[in-house]
Amino acid sequence: MAEPSDPLRRPRRFYKTVSVAAEGGAFALSLDGRAPRTPAGRPLILPTLALAELLAEEWRGQGDTILYTAMPATRLAHTAIDVVAGARSLSIEGVTRFGDADLLCYFADHPRSLAQRQEKVWIPLLEWVREAHRLDFERTSGIIHRAQPPETVARLAAIVEPLDDFTLAGLAFAAALFGSAILALALRDGRIRAEEAMGASRLDEIYQEERWGVDAEAESKADAMAVEAVMAERWFAALA
Repeated sequence: MAEPSDPLRRPRRFYKTVSVAAEGGAFALSLDGRAPRTPAGRPLILPTLALAELLAEEWRGQGDTILYTAMPATRLAHTAIDVVAGARSLSIEGVTRFGDADLLCYFADHPRSLAQRQEKVWIPLLEWVREAHRLDFERTSGIIHRAQPPETVARLAAIVEPLDDFTLAGLAFAAALFGSAILALALRDGRIRAEEAMGASRLDEIYQEERWGVDAEAESKADAMAVEAVMAERWFAALA
């Protein structure tokens, strides 16, 4: 359900101060001395101080009303606690699904100038993931789905499975955001920055925009994605 655009329909800010406190080896937010909970009613407990501060920054940044769409780290923390913790297999399958149809493996048939741009940006990442994670993705041309080798998908699942709930949530989020498990891993590992990941994931769209102009709706969507990409980069850094 979309968040109300009318500020009068949004929840009013019910707190003045936001703080972070240690709690049993982890960290919790405090809103005027009260601990916020997830939508499922679970305690909002974060594994690192840096991640707790990332969420606190979002809560402090709210105005007279609370705009949840402007709190991507908080929403992702809710997902990690309420969803991933109880259904890890679904999140693992989500990452491997994007790996099996990874955007970076589908090179253009034409025009040649687009294919050359893809080769310049994507091939180094394909080589990196092969060397860094022993993941051998196969390239193809066109947009027809071509499944990756079963051993590649199995290897990707084996890499993802041991991750803690918060890292797994971030990886699943980034893979869906970029349409690429490779880009998600590269962002998690610090191989690329958020801006680079966005550019690689939107390479085809950027190419078309350079030739036909920018659509206002597409630009707005890209701007929103860029904000979430930066949050994902900060999320992984906060968990390191």
